[in-house]
Amino acid sequence: MAERRRRARVQGGWANAPAARPAAPKGAVTSNLCPAGTTPAWMRKDQPHSQEQFVFEKPSEVERRVPEAGVIDKPGVYELSKTPSGISRVHLIPGFLDSEQADWMFEQLLHDLPWGQRTHIRQEGSFEEPRLTCWYGELPYTYSGITMQPNPNWHPVLALLKERIEALRGCTFNSLLCNLYRHEKDSVDWHSDDEPSLGTNPLIASLSLGATRNFEMRKKPSLEENGDYRFVERLRIPLDHGTLLMMEGATQEDWQHRVPKEYHSRAARINLTFRIIYPET
Repeated sequence: MAERRRRARVQGGWANAPAARPAAPKGAVTSNLCPAGTTPAWMRKDQPHSQEQFVFEKPSEVERRVPEAGVIDKPGVYELSKTPSGISRVHLIPGFLDSEQADWMFEQLLHDLPWGQRTHIRQEGSFEEPRLTCWYGELPYTYSGITMQPNPNWHPVLALLKERIEALRGCTFNSLLCNLYRHEKDSVDWHSDDEPSLGTNPLIASLSLGATRNFEMRKKPSLEENGDYRFVERLRIPLDHGTLLMMEGATQEDWQHRVPKEYHSRAARINLTFRIIYPET
């Protein structure tokens, strides 16, 4: 009797046991997360993706702004830029001449120098320079299609100024271009003093007498800019009565300068630019 009851218990346990899973194929990888023989939901095409679709958006262009012009109005040596052409540098010396010296020199030069107005001739026509000029030196000087004839007879005041600047700089200048800005409408447009007769990396010593005018500079654009000056670095240098400004190094190679017209009334200003001219070969 006891043996019969034991057999009944064993047979009942077999009847209630869960059905065995089919064996996985040989070499198949099974997972506890997904029963063998079934496809995970993320692999079935009829199931929506749980993550948002990636959409490529073209980056917006960075807005370029015209840089604000820097100002140089304190005495000192300023390194403007460093490029394969070399270092561009200016040296500002306010008060190179005291007020009394500058006053009497200005009056003598204004009335004694042989000022004249040159005419530019271009394909679209001719126009007169908006300023008066004269030239000193034993060699001629050609710029913008205009040739200034030799004039070795230096005015005594100019010879004195030449000696003082040479002593300061430790060089010898052999020529001088004089500019007279009669009023606020006289000007000189953007240019570089890079004529072949000035040689490589010329030194230009510029002495101002009379009314203060702004001397502006802008860096020449890179080749990638394709001649676009809108975003280049700019500088403004107020040149007062008796101020000496020297430009040297690669300044003429890498920068341009000008004296713009003014909106407010300006008295006369004389600008003396001492140079070293080499004979043309």
